Amino acid sequence: MLKFIAPFLTALLLTVGCSKADSAAPVFSAAARVADYGMANQVYEDEDIAAPETFLTGNIERKLVKRANIRLRVENLDAADVSVTGLMDKYGAYAASTEITEDMRRYSIRVPSPEYNVFLAAMDGMGRMLNRSESAEDVTLRYYDLEGRLATQRELLRTFQSYLGKANNIEEILSVEARIAALQNELDGTGRELRNLANRVDFATIELTILGPVASTPYRGPTLGERIKQLFRDFGDFLSITAVVLFGIVIYGIPILLLLVFFFWLLFGKIGLLKKLWQAAAGKKKDPVQNGGNPAP
Repeated sequence: MLKFIAPFLTALLLTVGCSKADSAAPVFSAAARVADYGMANQVYEDEDIAAPETFLTGNIERKLVKRANIRLRVENLDAADVSVTGLMDKYGAYAASTEITEDMRRYSIRVPSPEYNVFLAAMDGMGRMLNRSESAEDVTLRYYDLEGRLATQRELLRTFQSYLGKANNIEEILSVEARIAALQNELDGTGRELRNLANRVDFATIELTILGPVASTPYRGPTLGERIKQLFRDFGDFLSITAVVLFGIVIYGIPILLLLVFFFWLLFGKIGLLKKLWQAAAGKKKDPVQNGGNPAP
């Protein structure tokens, strides 16, 4: 919480060169705003500003984040789905996520907090309760702390924006603009955090899982008919693979074989190009020997 002291001191130093008369007003105004929003146990180094008492005094509204996990078993999943949809329409709730399988329905339901208990009571007769757990997280301190911080940051932002017209040189202008940018980033982050927390407070979450009826007979594996069908399916797969292999041999194997025969015929067969070259080379080696070892003139 000490990080709020630095902006006050910076603002005070910037305004001394401009006007002593208006320097103290924005600082004390911001401090008063902090106290109004009750930032708990804020410590001020400035001796003229007293630290406010804890803000949990008086009649305040507690902020609770409510959550429930419920598992039900029903005889008809489709009818249960219709009932859940009707309850959401009736109480202004919505499904943040839905998962549907053959024997299960799962919903993450966001219910307005004032309707939370009524919504849970309306589900009591929907099916047989398998499991139910509830929790309520008290975020009152965090909620009002964020509210106070947001108000203070807005006041500081307005204060520094007013200093732009009072700056004496470019260095002061750049310094103030840098502080304004930093405050704007802090303001955006605090506002986003407060909105997320407010959404969790305003809408309770119910994780609802609905299971279908238990199967009357346990599964004992495939029957004889299913095994025979699987056998024919496997045989059909074998035939299809064999056909693909034979087709590949016809398409690629025969042309390759014909090319090999052609090259053999061309090089070693009737034409025998390589054979004739070999014979010609062998004849040249024999000529010097037939002439007595002396080459012809």
